Amino acid sequence: MSDIEITLREAIPDDAAELLQVSRKIAQETDFLIMDEAGLGLNTELLALQLADLYESENNLLLLAFADEKIIGMASVKAARESAVAHIGEIGVSVLKEFWGIGLGSTLLAEVIDWSEKESSLRRLELTVQKRNERARYLYEKFSFITEATMARGAKTLHGDFLDVLLMSRLIN
Repeated sequence: MSDIEITLREAIPDDAAELLQVSRKIAQETDFLIMDEAGLGLNTELLALQLADLYESENNLLLLAFADEKIIGMASVKAARESAVAHIGEIGVSVLKEFWGIGLGSTLLAEVIDWSEKESSLRRLELTVQKRNERARYLYEKFSFITEATMARGAKTLHGDFLDVLLMSRLIN
């Protein structure tokens, strides 16, 4: 897989249909997701409208990773519009299972951090991750995210078992 060429770019409205497909596939491949992936509850038209808004936003980003012109992963930064919290960006990273272990998560996370520092007015990045997701926790710690809190029963499995969720953050600038 080392000879695959991967390209990154911001999501655009034309990506909506494929993005929904890939998001649903990622959700089926892992039980580590806490929140639904981008647009799982949306249809293609609504997601396309959201992608247009994101593309124009100064504090929101959806970065897509492509191999052979197909989406294989994504990383997002989402910030609220309210001025009291507009400086906080919530990070999300997800990759198709076939592409785990090749450094794509690191590449995506590095890019959204770089964008946050250079292109946005964000001053705090945060995320939630299941405590049992050791690979993701290692990735976030590698990029200087610290654990601020453990949320007991922060998520549930499909079978109804409660899971602890970590709130992690990184201050920027």
